[in-house]
Amino acid sequence: MEVIHKIGRRKTAVARVYVSEGKGNITVNKKDLNDYFTTSTLQYKVNQPFNLTETAGTFDVKINVYGGGITGQAEAIRLALSRAMVELNEENKSTLKPEGLLTRDPRMVERKKFGQKKARKKFQFSKR
Repeated sequence: MEVIHKIGRRKTAVARVYVSEGKGNITVNKKDLNDYFTTSTLQYKVNQPFNLTETAGTFDVKINVYGGGITGQAEAIRLALSRAMVELNEENKSTLKPEGLLTRDPRMVERKKFGQKKARKKFQFSKR
């Protein structure tokens, strides 16, 4: 098996994932997964595609991720790993799709408009 390269995005975070056969080592930006994502919730999000497809511990994963916050980065990694699992085995699509792991979350921060304080908030209005 050659290396599978996939990209996942969430808000402004972009994750590049390289999946190859191995013993289950996951490195994020040249750090161990548990060192990069310290909370168990974020670690669970990253491992979710492996747990659902029952392939935990069979692949070595090298991840480059930048932009956004740690939650957005974890969800970007989850999308990229899900896409990689589908490329490995087409049957994984039937388990990942109902969980919503193959859907790119389109929600982005709305831009600030001129003449306003923020995207929707206005400056205080004074009648007199």
